[in-house]
This record gives sequence, C-alpha cells and structure tokens, in this order.
Amino acid sequence: MLIVAQIRENKEKFIAALAKRNFDASAIFEEVLQLDETRRSTQTQLDKVLAESNRLSKEIGMLFKSGEHQKANKVKEQTAGLKEESKQLTDLLQSTQEALQERLYNIPNIPHESVPAGKSEEDNECIFTAGEVPQLHEGKLPHWELAKKYDLIDFELGNKVTGAGFPIYKGKGARLQRALITYFLDKNIEAGYTEYQVPLVVNEASGYGTGQLPDKEGQMYHVQNDDLYLIPTSEVPLTNMFRGDLLTDKDLPIQCTAFTPCFRREAGSYGAHVRGLNRLHQFDKVELVNLVKPSESYAVLDQMVEHVKDILKELKLPYRILRLCGGDLGFTSALTYDFELFSTAQDRWLEISSVSNFEDFQANRLKVRYKNSQGEKELVHTLNGSSLALPRVLAGLLENYQTPEGIKIPEVLVPYTGFDIID
Repeated sequence: MLIVAQIRENKEKFIAALAKRNFDASAIFEEVLQLDETRRSTQTQLDKVLAESNRLSKEIGMLFKSGEHQKANKVKEQTAGLKEESKQLTDLLQSTQEALQERLYNIPNIPHESVPAGKSEEDNECIFTAGEVPQLHEGKLPHWELAKKYDLIDFELGNKVTGAGFPIYKGKGARLQRALITYFLDKNIEAGYTEYQVPLVVNEASGYGTGQLPDKEGQMYHVQNDDLYLIPTSEVPLTNMFRGDLLTDKDLPIQCTAFTPCFRREAGSYGAHVRGLNRLHQFDKVELVNLVKPSESYAVLDQMVEHVKDILKELKLPYRILRLCGGDLGFTSALTYDFELFSTAQDRWLEISSVSNFEDFQANRLKVRYKNSQGEKELVHTLNGSSLALPRVLAGLLENYQTPEGIKIPEVLVPYTGFDIID
C-alpha cells in the first residue's frame, strides 16, 4: 500500500511510473489527497473539541468543589453540545479513514525503474537463457499422456472426487512429487532459510496484509461460514506471521521457507493451454519469503534469482528468465522475474517461478517495522519467490526426460526417489 505522504510529495512521478502498468492514477490520487486533507482537518477539529471538553470537565469539577453549583450546571450545558459535535466529528473521521483506506487498497505498487513498459506478457523482457533443449525421440508425448501411460497421475479420478483441476498422484508419480518437495526444502534450508509449517487457511486481515484482498479477479476460495480464505500461496501466512511486529535491527534478515498445497479458482481459465498440469485449482509449491532492510532488498532479490537458477541447473532443465513488463506485473510487486522452463513435448514455455521485490508495499499494509541502527522506526522490505511450483516442474521433467525406455530421473533426485527411471 502506498504512503499518502509519498503520494503528496511524488504525485507526478508516481503517475508516470504507474502508467507503465497502464494504470491512470490521476483521478484516484486526487481522491486520496482530498480525503487525507479532510481526515487531517477533521482530526484537528476533533482534537480541539476534545481538549475544550476536557477543560470544561475540569472546570465543572472545581466549581462543584467550591460550591458554585449554578455555574457548574451552566458549564455542563456547554459540554452537552461539545459531546454531540465530538460524536459527529468522530463519525466523519471514521468514514473518511475507511474511504481513504479503500482507495489506497486499490492502487498498485510503483514499478521499479528497470520495469519495461508494456501491456501484456508478450512485452516481457527475456534477460537470461540456460540449459539445452533435449532432442526427443519420435513419438514424444505430452505429460498428460505420459502420466496415463505410466500410471503416475489420474486426472479423471481427481475429477470424480472433487472436480477438474484437482489431480490425484499415484505410485511413482506421488513419490516423484514428494522427492521434489523434499529436495526444494533441503536446498532452501542449506541456503539459510528456516522451514515452517503454516495454516492452509487465513483470515481476512492476512489477505489484506499481503495484497490478495480485495480479490479483484475472484481467484481465492472463500469459506463463508467462518470468513476464512484458502491460501493461494504460503507467502500469505509466512509474511503475516510478522504482521504488526516491531523488529530490531539484529532480527533482519528473516528468511522463511514452506511447502504447502495452494488453492486458486483460476476463474476464466479455459483451453488447451490449461490441459494436464499446466493450470490447476490445487497445486503444491515450495515458497521463499524474505524480510530485509530496505537498503538490502535488491541485493537479496538477486540472491533469490541465483538460488532458483542453481536448482534448475541441478535439475538440468532448459529455462529462461523474464523481467516482467508493467502490464504483466503483479499488483503488489515493484519488480518481478519469472522463470520459465521449456516443455519439449508441448513446444512451449511454462512458468515455474516468480521472484519478486515488494519493497515496503506489503510492509505498510502489514505494519511491519524495525528499529534501524539510529533507533528510528522504518518499514521493512518484503520479497517472495517460488522454489518451485511443482506441477509444471513435474510436467517438464516427465516431458524432457522421456526416452523410448521410460522416463529418466535427474541424478540429483535419485537419492530422494529411490529409483532412476520410470518404466
């Protein structure tokens, strides 16, 4: 969430930056500044009324004490009017603050200066490519056919139990999935992250804290009777663990990792591009979350990118890194790098990770601050990334490692799977 004082000081600069997102901030900025002016003037009036009311209350007490009851009762008549004025000002202040908060919740983060302008994913900037695309044998199959051939994933059974987008993994398919989860967590712990097991449902405050609410695209599953939300990513509970905290300089950086199932309605997703594991309503993911000092956040972002690159290098998968353009940038992000692996059987790139710096956008919503070395309170910067989202990694492994004899297992995963080929 943007800070009003920063909007006031950088109005034109922010409008130009948000234009990269194809977001015209002119009108909403005017509303924000007007509401903030009303809020401040109302607060000033309320403070004066309350101060006068307190003064009169003391005067009434002294008059009664000195036996001047008639004068005291006359002064009490004045306080009745002040109480009514105080109530009206309090109501106005509350409604103004709510309206201001609602406007601020609907303004996306300011893109980093390196974010390219653009309208959609076609305008994203490829900044790195690595790995060799394998030359597959004639008769190569997409992962959904391989899953059926080797009895690894049952999409129809998942549809029977729940519905489309909820596959059931079986046998070596389930073991490969578990191996990937454990491998990703081990890599993260080795890099200094602390592992957490977190709830799969969160309250409304948590959704607002990390920016999943308000849910403009209808992507979250809502448990209405309890007013709870199924998590779209473990970023939400991990980051909200620190909501409202005042950290110390020595607490930072904070590095968290967690494996969770994730739930997304994926409203409006249809067509061949969502077939098989390409787009699911429930999927497994291992997440990275960092809380850091503002001066260190972009160095940490680079470290996270290198960490994901190292995982893909060990898996020996062909991949590329994209710097997202303004039109494809997530609502809360200042800068995002997407990792995509190449699916040889599908002849297309599949997104498998996003690594993002939110700067202080989430921290302002969450009110997560720390005392810097000068003893001043300052918002932290938050970052998150996938290491990795499993469905498309699994799809890429099945497709890129297929041979006429079966599906080979990457060498780094064999200690985790206990087998080196699916045949």
